[in-house]
Amino acid sequence: MHELPIEDSIDLHTFQPKEIRIVVEEYLYQAMQRGFREVRIIHGRGIGVQREIVRSILEKHPNVVSFQDLPDRGSTVVALKI
Repeated sequence: MHELPIEDSIDLHTFQPKEIRIVVEEYLYQAMQRGFREVRIIHGRGIGVQREIVRSILEKHPNVVSFQDLPDRGSTVVALKI
């Protein structure tokens, strides 16, 4: 397991697709604990595997108010409930 620095963004490039769900869920939990209202998840453009995993998590997450891809489509901005 990787140690997650909790900042206003996280870069998923160092994680395998099978790790993404647990990493993103833990990151969102920790970000909310620290009072972040908005975070950025960097998933890269590639063929969209990580982006789709991230979107499926965000669509179901109870503390996500909204999310949208940034114009570069390599990251997603997430608004959180606090």
